[in-house]
Amino acid sequence: MRSTKIYIILLNWNGKKDTIECLSSLAQVAFSGFQPLVVDNGSTDGSIEEIRAAFPNVPILATGANLGFAGGNNPGIEWALSKGAEWILLLNNDTVVAPDFLTAFMQAAKQQPKAKILGAKIYRYSEKATIDHLGGFWNSKIGEFESPAQNRVDDGVSFEAMGKVDYVCGAALLMHRSVPETIGLLEPRFFLFWEETDFCMRASRSGFEVWTAPKAKIWHKVSSSFIGGKPHMHYFWWRSRLLWIERNCPFHERKHLYSKIIFPELWKHLRHFALKSTQSFFTRDLASSQKALRYKAGLVGALHYLFGRFGNCPRWLLK
Repeated sequence: MRSTKIYIILLNWNGKKDTIECLSSLAQVAFSGFQPLVVDNGSTDGSIEEIRAAFPNVPILATGANLGFAGGNNPGIEWALSKGAEWILLLNNDTVVAPDFLTAFMQAAKQQPKAKILGAKIYRYSEKATIDHLGGFWNSKIGEFESPAQNRVDDGVSFEAMGKVDYVCGAALLMHRSVPETIGLLEPRFFLFWEETDFCMRASRSGFEVWTAPKAKIWHKVSSSFIGGKPHMHYFWWRSRLLWIERNCPFHERKHLYSKIIFPELWKHLRHFALKSTQSFFTRDLASSQKALRYKAGLVGALHYLFGRFGNCPRWLLK
């Protein structure tokens, strides 16, 4: 296959072991003409030194601070564009890739020439055949995105064809350079969650199509904090969800979402927070205390959105 300029951006934040494993898997990729780039997002664990020692030919950009997913990836996108990248791949550092995944991506781009954003078939690292993500669709009835393939065991038949979707997961998102040149970079206010959905929807409104590329396969170490619902995850999810609705939904849809979904859900959160806080106070039950903290985090995230407070989450959520 002809050489194509693909720049692969790995965003690292105190994850040197994962990043080195990901780079090791990229070293086995049978494709010429790609360049990995590590963007270090203010790590304090010696990541830069260890990654540089293991892969001295891989460039590293240091942001100097934790800028979140969008804010961290944006310098990498700009750097790749300045180097003449034709395609730019956002790849989570806690992934490993199939040796032919770039070939599969390029074949998918050839199969669907209008597809300027493509997403890989993402499996769980710990459950090799279980699909964690393969694109998704906005569901205005619940005010969330849904991914039909999520949690399904891949049978080799059901999810093999490319499909046009509303968004693909940022853990393995391939974009043509024309997309950021036209619509700009990722919106940094998201910090965490919903940023790739916003990017894909903006791209779609500008005429770029978003497709899955199921032959391009990676395995993702899905964080236990994502699955278990650590408090700061609830904070970011709620804050970013409300920002996404503001940026992407017309007024009539926002009105419906707030009256039928958002306000009732927040009211439910408030009631559950009060209940679990009371239970925790009188029983000293750790489970009730943790649930109360998660509900509080979601409520604070919504409040911070309302007052335009973005950036990282409050420190008390990380304790």
